[in-house]
Amino acid sequence: MKKYIIFMFILLLVISYWVFNPYYPVDEEETIILEEIDSTVTVSFSSVGDIMCHSTQYNYAWVSKDSFDFKPVFSEIGNYLRSKDILFGNLETVLAGNTKNYSGYPFFNTPNELAEALKFAGFDFLFTANNHANDKGQIGVDRTIDVLKNVNIVPIGTKKLSSSEPTYNFFVRKGLRFGVLAYTYGTNYNENSLHPQEYVNYIDPIKIENDINSLKNKKADLIIVYFHFGKEYLKEPTKQQIDIVDQTVGFGADVILASHPHVIQRFEKFKTVNANLDSGFITYSLGNFVSNQRWRYSDGGLIFNFDITKNIFTDSVYISKVSYLPIWVYKGKINGNKEYVILPSEDFKNPSKYNFTNQADIDSMKKSYFDTIELFTKGNELPKIDRMN
Repeated sequence: MKKYIIFMFILLLVISYWVFNPYYPVDEEETIILEEIDSTVTVSFSSVGDIMCHSTQYNYAWVSKDSFDFKPVFSEIGNYLRSKDILFGNLETVLAGNTKNYSGYPFFNTPNELAEALKFAGFDFLFTANNHANDKGQIGVDRTIDVLKNVNIVPIGTKKLSSSEPTYNFFVRKGLRFGVLAYTYGTNYNENSLHPQEYVNYIDPIKIENDINSLKNKKADLIIVYFHFGKEYLKEPTKQQIDIVDQTVGFGADVILASHPHVIQRFEKFKTVNANLDSGFITYSLGNFVSNQRWRYSDGGLIFNFDITKNIFTDSVYISKVSYLPIWVYKGKINGNKEYVILPSEDFKNPSKYNFTNQADIDSMKKSYFDTIELFTKGNELPKIDRMN
C-alpha cells in the first residue's frame, strides 16, 4: 500500500510538471500558429477618359494585310495601369470587323487588335455607352460586345438584342461588392439604325434610379456611374451635366466618372445620399486618353485613381486614397516606325529620358501637365498628383 501511494505521488508530480510548466518542448509538427486576420481589404480603381481611334492611328498600327499592333501605344504606361485592381476606360469606337471597312471620324470602326492591346494594357471594363456606339448600327454594337468578351474585358452600357445573354453590372473583387453603370446623352445619327435606345443606355433619370436601386438590392458596397455627356471642348461642366449629377447623387451613387468633351473638366467631392460612402466624387471629364487630336487641351488627359477600403467585419466602406497621373500622347517616329505612345506628362522635367522626343514635344508635354492640374483640381487639395517612380 505504501509503495502504491509513493508511486501515485510521483506520477502526480510528473503530470503536474507537464501541465503547469509553460516551457516544455513541443514537436513543431504539432504547433498551431494563429495568424492575425486583417480586418480591412482595399481595392485600387483607375479610370481613363476617351480611347479613340482615328484613321491615322490604325494606319500607324498597321503591320500587314488586316494585321495591326496597338500595343506600343501603352508601352510606357502599361506597368502603371496593370498595377491597379480594376481599370476602366471609355471605348469611343466600335469593333464591327473589316467587312464594315475600318474608318475614323465621323463613323468609327476599329480593328480587333485594339481590344487585344487594351487587355494587354490592363483594362478590365470598357464603357461602351457613348455617342459613337451606334456608328455601325446594332451589328457594330453586338460585335463590339463579342470582341471585348473574347479578350475578357467587360463592356458596360450596351447590350445585344439578339441574344439571351445577361448584361452584367454587379461584381466582386477582394470581397468588395461593386456595381458599374454607364449612360450616354445620345448617339450620332445613323439612318440604318434609328432606335439605338433599345441597345445603348441613354441618360434617363427614371432608368438610372431603377438601376441604382437594383444594385442596392444586391447589397452593393459601392456604386459607380459613368456618364458620356457635356459639350465638346468646353472646359467647364454645363448646367445639364450638373443637374444630372445632382439627381444621380440623390439616387444613391457613390462615384461618378465622365468624359466626352475631349478636354479635362474639374473634380468635385459631394455628400452622398442614402449610400454606403459618407462622401463621393465626380470627375466631370477625364479628357482624352489616346486620340489624333493634337491641339492643346486635347492632346493629353489623365489616369484617375481611387482606392476603396472595406472593413470585412462591419461592411463599412470608405475612400482611402485619391490621386491622378497627368498623361500626354506622343505622335512621331520611334526607331523608324510611326507610333503613338502615351507618356506621363511629368517627364517634361527629364527632357533626355526619351530618345524620340524633341523640344516641341517637351514644350507640349509641359503645357499639358500644368493645364491638367489647373483644369482638374481647381485649387483643391485633393486629389493628389501621382508619379510613376
